[in-house]
Amino acid sequence: MTATEEAAGPGVTGATRALAALRGSRLTLAGVGLLGVVLLGASIAVAVTIGPADIGVGEVFRSLSSHLGIGSTPLSALRDGIVWELRLPRLLTAAAVGAGLALSGAVMQAITRNALADPYLLGLSSGASLGAVAVLLLGVGLLLPVAAFLGAMLALLATLALARSAGAITPARTVLAGVAVSSLAAAITSLVIFWTATGDSYREILGWLLGSLAGARWPAVAIAVVALAVVGVPLLAGARVLDAFAFGDTSAAALGVNVPGVRWTLLGGTALLTGAMVSVSGSIGFVGLVLPHAVRLLTGPGHRALLPLSALAGAIFLVWADTAARSLFDPRELPVGVVTAILGAPVFALLLARRTRT
Repeated sequence: MTATEEAAGPGVTGATRALAALRGSRLTLAGVGLLGVVLLGASIAVAVTIGPADIGVGEVFRSLSSHLGIGSTPLSALRDGIVWELRLPRLLTAAAVGAGLALSGAVMQAITRNALADPYLLGLSSGASLGAVAVLLLGVGLLLPVAAFLGAMLALLATLALARSAGAITPARTVLAGVAVSSLAAAITSLVIFWTATGDSYREILGWLLGSLAGARWPAVAIAVVALAVVGVPLLAGARVLDAFAFGDTSAAALGVNVPGVRWTLLGGTALLTGAMVSVSGSIGFVGLVLPHAVRLLTGPGHRALLPLSALAGAIFLVWADTAARSLFDPRELPVGVVTAILGAPVFALLLARRTRT
C-alpha cells in the first residue's frame, strides 16, 4: 500500500484496487478478443487455400485486392473465380453464421436459465426447415432464404401463442411450447417429403436439413453479416442485463430491470438472428449449444466477456468445420451439420462430465 492510499483510508484503497482490477479485466478481455480476431482472419486466409486447386495465401490476397480496386490479379479467370466466387463467400458466411449461432445460444441460455438451451429451442429450426422444404419441392429454390426465415418466424409466433394460451408466459412454459411446435413442424416436414419428394430432390432436401454452406455466395454473406450487425450488436450490448437474469427474475427486478419487456426483447432478437442464419445455412447443430459452455470455462459466467468471445469462437469453429466438410472426403462433400455434430457431441459430453464432477 502506498503512503497516499494509507492516508486516504481503507474505503478509498478498496475502491482503487477494485478499479485497477476492473481495468485489468478489460485489458485482458481486449487482448483475448484481439487474439480471436487475428485467429479468425488467419483461419479464413488459410482455409481459402485448402481444396483441390493449389492456391496460395499470396494469390488469395492478390485476388481480394484486385476486386477491391487495388491493383490487378495475375490469377486466371478460373482460379480467381474459385477464390472470389466460391471459397471466400462460403467462408465469410460460415464465420457470420457461426458467430450468430454461438451468440444466440449464449443469450438463450441466460434468459431461460437453461444450460441445455440452444438457438433452436423455440422451434425455429423446424419451422425454417418446413419453409425451405416447401419451396424446394415447389421448384422455387431462389426463395429458399425468404421461406426459411418466414418459417422460423411463424414457428416463433406459434410457440409464443401456445405458451400464452396456458396462462402467463414463463421461461419453462415457453420452452415446453417450443418443443411441441418443433415436433409438429418436424412431423409435417417429414410427411411432406415422404408424400411429394422424388428423384434428386431427396438429396437436395437432406443436404439442407443437415446444414450446408455449399451454395453460399455473396447474397448469403450480405444476409448473415447484416443480421449479425443489426441484431447481434444490440444483443452484445445487453451483457449487464443478462448478468442480472442469472440471479432470477426477482433479483433482476430489484436491480431495476423490466423483466418481461427485456426478456421478450432478447427472445425476439435472438429469434430474428437465428432465423436469418438458418435461412442461409440450414440447421447446423451444436454450435450454439457447445461453444458458449466452452468459452465460459475461460471467461467465467460474466456476459460482458462471454458474449463477444462466444461469437468469435463460433466463427472460427464453423470456418474450420465447413473446411473439413468440403475437403476431407473430396470429391464428396459432407453437410457441415454432420461435422459439427461429430465434433460437438463428444465435446459437450466432456463439458457435462466436468460440470458433474465439480
